[in-house]
Amino acid sequence: MASIQLKNIVKKYGKGKHELQVIHGVNADIADREFIVIVGPSGCGKSTLLRMVAGLEEISGGEIWIGDRVVNKLEPAERDIAMVFQNYALYPHMSVFDNMAYGLKIKKMPIEEIKQRVDKAAGILELGHLLDRKPRQLSGGQRQRVAMGRAIVRQPQVFLFDEPLSNLDAKLRAQTRLEIQKLHRELGITSLFVTHDQVEAMTLAQRMIVMNAGVMEQFGTPEEVYHRPATTFVASFIGSPPMNLLMNAPGARPRSVMGVRPEHLDIGTEGWSLQVETTELLGAERLIYGRLGTEQVIVRSEENQAVPEPGSIIRVKPREDRVHWFDAATRKRM
Repeated sequence: MASIQLKNIVKKYGKGKHELQVIHGVNADIADREFIVIVGPSGCGKSTLLRMVAGLEEISGGEIWIGDRVVNKLEPAERDIAMVFQNYALYPHMSVFDNMAYGLKIKKMPIEEIKQRVDKAAGILELGHLLDRKPRQLSGGQRQRVAMGRAIVRQPQVFLFDEPLSNLDAKLRAQTRLEIQKLHRELGITSLFVTHDQVEAMTLAQRMIVMNAGVMEQFGTPEEVYHRPATTFVASFIGSPPMNLLMNAPGARPRSVMGVRPEHLDIGTEGWSLQVETTELLGAERLIYGRLGTEQVIVRSEENQAVPEPGSIIRVKPREDRVHWFDAATRKRM
């Protein structure tokens, strides 16, 4: 096992007037055995950052430490990591056993030790009854478990996951999230997990790095990121539905943005006058979309509350202790 340190990590492509910087001075200290999720929209640099840790992308500036070694110049095979990809990358002509054992055979490990490692990983991932099957005979979720098993048998210091759940349907994603959590509890291997899905990030992470346009916007626990977002970007990206960000709400401070989450707006007889546009039923709760002047506001209401008609006016009041303030110029938390 090992800690990971990212020290002022920079990534640039091209040179001179064609130079493009895509990662801007990322710093993070990741403790041994931590499960860290890197989350952000497409093109934010999260996979590039992971690939630099893996050694698949060169580093333009800064240092990456894994344990007590600077790994900038080390080949991927020398970094003692194992990576799980979105597309599984299984050999179709090999059995599950041979797919999991392939890397160990290349290292010329004794066959008995290979069998012990594969059997142990198969037991953890509930693949023991599938070891003789070919990938085409497996479901998407089972293939992903084989890919994770191939990483486990290497017994690395660090696991790297590059959007491993993206090809699974919603039910399998939820099931595989639970399996990854169980895997981390049992093995305790330091892990970096990249995703664009904020639900995956919130449910899996011990701490999370929120990326935007190559910049680390916030690094903290899911609770910190959700309840005390560092910027308006984090406030709008983390949470479904996103935080309401209002410039012109009654009581707003000058040169500031008011933030309030939909569940922290109470429907009653006083407060803002909100013109209802539409509503959405989401099982045990309902979302109400409305207009406050020119700005859209989303309110989360309980299933048993009266359903307002589109075009009607309702009164909503923000809970004072749950209001967030951001600087209108810097977009940072005040």
